[in-house]
Amino acid sequence: MRAPKSVEQDLGWALFTVVRRYRRLTDGLLNDLPGGPRGYQVLLAAQAGGPRSQLALAQYLGLDRTVMTYLLDELERAGLVRRAPDPADRRVRRVELSDQGAATLADARGRLRGIEDELLEPLPVPDRHTLRGLLHRLATGDLGDAGQL
Repeated sequence: MRAPKSVEQDLGWALFTVVRRYRRLTDGLLNDLPGGPRGYQVLLAAQAGGPRSQLALAQYLGLDRTVMTYLLDELERAGLVRRAPDPADRRVRRVELSDQGAATLADARGRLRGIEDELLEPLPVPDRHTLRGLLHRLATGDLGDAGQL
């Protein structure tokens, strides 16, 4: 059943519908990772060289710092990350991806990529790349010249 045209033109409706389908397709896909999807996000941020301190990583991912502590405990016990003192400030703990964490992340990314391809399959390949790029820019706030009035 198709939604009324006025609903289809609503950004919130479109985003919610796509996210709901994505979550349905990925449900259970990351259950083997400590912390599930949150654990995946931590591994991804650690590999990408994102915020290195435990607190900065929690803020970056929008997680409560207590939740981040428990999540990092699980990931560290599994051998996927390590926390080390920051050489510039020994009170700060840096989160680093282990070799096992990198391999685990690569496997999870491969599984997710297949789901993403299925989700985006109705779009031509150039549109898929454009959509990914635009969503990344919105998520990171990297609007370039388009963000300046």
